Amino acid sequence: MSTLFNAFLTRKKLLFNQTLITDNLILLTSVMAQTHSGFNELIQTIQQLRGDKGCPWDRKQTTQSLKKYLLEEFEEIIEAIDNNDSENLCEELGDFLYLILMIGEISRYEGKFTIDRIIASINEKLVRRHPHVFSTRKELDETELRRQWANIKESEKSRMNKS
Repeated sequence: MSTLFNAFLTRKKLLFNQTLITDNLILLTSVMAQTHSGFNELIQTIQQLRGDKGCPWDRKQTTQSLKKYLLEEFEEIIEAIDNNDSENLCEELGDFLYLILMIGEISRYEGKFTIDRIIASINEKLVRRHPHVFSTRKELDETELRRQWANIKESEKSRMNKS
């Protein structure tokens, strides 16, 4: 094949790949926007339920009063997993998420912490506890991963105890 033809094919391939990447980024951005929008809507629903004109039951809940519901919902999640019931699992995970967000909203109202802080905290922890993914890129087997996780967790605890 001629050099010109090869250049043409290479250009076509690059354009195709660029279009494919662009299309996938647009789709990913759309999915993320929908998730973000749905998450914000759920938080607003919880805030309305706890508001002055909201539900008396939701308004009177405390972190202490919600403990029993966390246990119930967690057991229902386990049951749905054991039964391989994805429809029920989806529902139960939603119930559990509601309780987590309720506790987050109660804590925000009490000036303790926010849902944003919960999210940032778990994200930081996941990155910190997975250096093999986010920094060193070293392949580890399962035993090495467990050892690394335990060492990181132990060093976090000792730092917290010194504070």
